[in-house]
Amino acid sequence: MIVIKKIKTSDTYLIRNAILRKGKSIESCKFIGDDDENSFHLGYFTDEKLIGIASLFLISNEEFKEKRQYQLRGMAVLDEFQKHGIGTKLIQAAEKEITKLNASLLWFNAREVAVPFYLKLNYKTFGTKFEINGIGPHYKMFKKFETI
Repeated sequence: MIVIKKIKTSDTYLIRNAILRKGKSIESCKFIGDDDENSFHLGYFTDEKLIGIASLFLISNEEFKEKRQYQLRGMAVLDEFQKHGIGTKLIQAAEKEITKLNASLLWFNAREVAVPFYLKLNYKTFGTKFEINGIGPHYKMFKKFETI
């Protein structure tokens, strides 16, 4: 059985550590804003096992003019479950949630290797490639949404 639901911040740490912060401490998996009242985390479960995560933060990027923006961070799927559409389903669930919250933009810093995945989901790059120290090359990406 497959379920996508909201999860606790602490539920994200093991997958963040395994996929996004390999070889780093579990402390490096705690993000500023994780527990803010407007932040939320989604988990993708198969047979009650958490295999994918996405964290969303109500954070405006001054490079975009939309009033209500969410930032995606900590998007990850366990290695053995990648390339099976799980990331796509997590992003779609995140988009649905933020539009319910009247957000008009989702933005994030995508690892260079993930850019083709996001382009397939109609996200656009913004600006030029940049380096996140200790993590690697990234591109800022975004998608706009209609609000009611």
